[in-house]
Amino acid sequence: MCKDCGCSLTEHHHDHGHTHTHTHSHEHSHDSSSHQAAHETLHHNPQLNDAKTVSVIKKILDKNDHEAAHNREHFNKNGVLGINLMSSPGSGKTTLLEHLYELVDFKYGVVEGDLETNKDADRLINKGIKAVQIQTGSACHLDAFMVHKGLHDMPLNDIDICFVENVGNLVCPASYDVGTHLNIVLVSIPEGEDKIAKYPVMFRAADLILFTKTDLLPYFEYDIEKEKEVARKLKPNVDILEISTKDENSLKAVIEWINFKRKMR
Repeated sequence: MCKDCGCSLTEHHHDHGHTHTHTHSHEHSHDSSSHQAAHETLHHNPQLNDAKTVSVIKKILDKNDHEAAHNREHFNKNGVLGINLMSSPGSGKTTLLEHLYELVDFKYGVVEGDLETNKDADRLINKGIKAVQIQTGSACHLDAFMVHKGLHDMPLNDIDICFVENVGNLVCPASYDVGTHLNIVLVSIPEGEDKIAKYPVMFRAADLILFTKTDLLPYFEYDIEKEKEVARKLKPNVDILEISTKDENSLKAVIEWINFKRKMR
């Protein structure tokens, strides 16, 4: 976990230069918005449970929550549905976004988060997708302040959906409300069983869990039905889909889910 995020549980103010499609720098303090994640950290670390630590966590939570609410105002004003994509590295977030573009009946853009390089944003732009790259440096997650800067480079009045592709990490991104309306968490078959049980905070935050790379199931010892049961014990009402980029119908199911959520707003 990075030295900058709420999981360090120390009062701090760090400066970060975040590189976008249009490069610029800004200053902010990293602020956690997942009260549940912070409270679980305290629960498992009793030595941190003192008045000063609680005060610092509250400050972190409140500042990021305020900025996240501001991001949602941007989305709502433009009639855009914001969706946060989270997973471990290599689960297929960027590949999913590439393949959806050929099938969707809505327009979307992507705020892309990575520690370094513009590779993922470049992949999306080459497909014709509007994408803004944020380089987080040492930060292992996006926060609401980073996403806010990215939104200024995103033509919100010309899209229906804005995906925030978070940094590949099953821990820290769950602790930060970035201002989206929905969370989609991906877990791939090659990662092996037990990721859901090991990283419960992430999966409790999910509105939709996508089991990706299901075409590889014949080659791995992976009980997908058992993993679904684990997920629903953590969050009984969570939606779950199995997908493979080789199966167009499975991708259409994701699009149907997104369109249903659009109509519900």
